[in-house]
Amino acid sequence: MVVVPLQPDDEELDLIRRSGVVLRVGRLSLSSGTGSYRVKASMARVAAALGIDRHEAHVTLTEITTTSHRGRSFRTEVLEVRNIGVNTDRLAELEWLAQRVEARDGWTVEQVHDEVDAIERKAPLYPVVLNALWAAIACAAFAFLNSGGPVEILGAFVGAFLGQGLRRMALHRGFNQFGVAMVAAAVASGAFLGFVELVHLAGLTTGVHEAGYASAALFLVPGFPLVTGALDLAKLDFSAGLARLTHAVMILISAAFAVWAVSIIVGLSPDPPQPLALGTVALVLLRAVASFVGVLGFALMFNSPWRMALVAALVATVPNVLRIAGVERLHWPPQAAAAAAACLVGLLAAWIAPRLNIPRITVYVPAVTIMVPGVPAYRAVFYLSNGDITNAMSYGVTAALIVAALAIGLGIARMLTDREWGLEH
Repeated sequence: MVVVPLQPDDEELDLIRRSGVVLRVGRLSLSSGTGSYRVKASMARVAAALGIDRHEAHVTLTEITTTSHRGRSFRTEVLEVRNIGVNTDRLAELEWLAQRVEARDGWTVEQVHDEVDAIERKAPLYPVVLNALWAAIACAAFAFLNSGGPVEILGAFVGAFLGQGLRRMALHRGFNQFGVAMVAAAVASGAFLGFVELVHLAGLTTGVHEAGYASAALFLVPGFPLVTGALDLAKLDFSAGLARLTHAVMILISAAFAVWAVSIIVGLSPDPPQPLALGTVALVLLRAVASFVGVLGFALMFNSPWRMALVAALVATVPNVLRIAGVERLHWPPQAAAAAAACLVGLLAAWIAPRLNIPRITVYVPAVTIMVPGVPAYRAVFYLSNGDITNAMSYGVTAALIVAALAIGLGIARMLTDREWGLEH
């Protein structure tokens, strides 16, 4: 008996074409670092505009499974995404594409493909040197916020510049993310120590400058997967949320172990730094400047256009200064201050972003990245590796609670300002 394969009819071929371009939108969204809830929403909007009756999707960190229904036909497709990164400019372009497709009838599959092609071909806004410069600026600001002085700030700048430059080139060549994180962290912390040693040899300063040591590698803090993973959990998407959080924790651990290894070689210990000897007004103003500059650097490092990056920096400045003041002046628990600051960031982003037609995620993730406890996480790994379980547990729990608090704050703000988050359908 000869089995003749069934050929799809015109209706089925048309669904295949429509489903394919919707899946392309999802792939680009997922590879640009957004959460699974945003990937699903983008695909659903484009699918509805293209005449697909019902579109269902299951999205994890690296996979998308979709089913598109139209009339009597349906099509299920599975896609794996191995290139995971952060590109906020691409996220914004995809959001604007979905808006244009929704706003005007008559879009053809070919037109949407052409638009997606243009977005996919768009080169990064900043070359390697500039991308490394933005990371260096952010980490220098981090060093000041971690009570570092001029030597620590400049050392963190040098270390982050070299580390992020190496990281950017290695990732674009397809090297393993966790290996790249370890090497970049080792280069950054090693460069910081080299800079400090040169300053000592020049007779410009004496003493130990450990306040900026971990700050030099804080460009590796995985802000996007930490925040989007927690928000996925808030949307009850456990497969995507747990995968993203696991990925973020592995990046953090890879970087922290590299920083720890360098510190063991040179004999450093991560003792808490001494407070800066500055007046209250001067300290608050400088912290505001550092918060603004730090978030601006992170946003630009994430490939945000300048307008988007400036909005994120403006949104973050006051909440971050208030967060620090809440801990120091009012003796709030760090996690309570982090939750309040993240909630304020989320509320400000919800008010400002739609008015400027900017995706919220491109505003609030860079804004809270400066609040992610990279230094306590490093200290937890340091003490754990040295067998000091008490200190390791103390710093590790503190870091975990602050990250959870940031997600809770953003989740509360989202539920207060977005009906889809406040109500389960």
